[in-house]
Amino acid sequence: MFMGDEPIHINAKPGDIAPLVLMPGDPLRAKYIAETFLHDTIVEDFSIDNKNVANLRNMLGYTGFYKGVRVTVMASGMGMPSMGIYAFELFHYFNVEKIIRIGTCGSLKPTVKVPDLILANSSYSESNFAYTFNDYKEHITYPSNSLNNTIIETAEELNYKLHVGDITTMDVFGPYIDYDRVLARVPKDLDIVAEEMEAFGLFHIANHFEKEAACILTAVDSKYSKIVLSGEEREKSLNSMITLALESIIK
Repeated sequence: MFMGDEPIHINAKPGDIAPLVLMPGDPLRAKYIAETFLHDTIVEDFSIDNKNVANLRNMLGYTGFYKGVRVTVMASGMGMPSMGIYAFELFHYFNVEKIIRIGTCGSLKPTVKVPDLILANSSYSESNFAYTFNDYKEHITYPSNSLNNTIIETAEELNYKLHVGDITTMDVFGPYIDYDRVLARVPKDLDIVAEEMEAFGLFHIANHFEKEAACILTAVDSKYSKIVLSGEEREKSLNSMITLALESIIK
């Protein structure tokens, strides 16, 4: 496997990135988290080659302090290929120890309402991502048990309602496909509560490096509801997810 001595997609210096990382998909959400929750923030506009092409990638990363603990917030982009690139480089080149993905998802259970919080205890995918990466043939990957347990305990301390269950990571944006057709192929021993596009890849890369990863999601739509969150409602619900992730990762 060719890796080279330096990362190709994260244009940061050694020490710029903390061992603890939160990863939203959206670069602007990373910026919002840094401005709203972190203090003494170092801003890094990561790009593929140099500053001249930063506006083509805009994969923003920020390092600051949350309650005195150094934390980095960096976007992953959308889909497993993008998540795989940034998670790989964070673990391999920057010695990151823990990553919590914080993202949005579609609820696939009537018991999971918009905008409930979900913690993934596994991710099922039909993708060949893991097989291509290192010949892993299974279609399910798992987060860190210890990190998940910390998140569950922290949710209880914060009095946050948190659904814990299996999710599916898709290669196609869920609302654009027939949910039932895809879900019919999922193994019957899995109880899929939500769908998203990145967690399977994150878990697999973390397990490869023997590092910790978890995924907290906010349900922003549901196949059982026509509820559409207003901008204010969406921000408030995402703030709960961000707070839960930050409080958990610093423990």
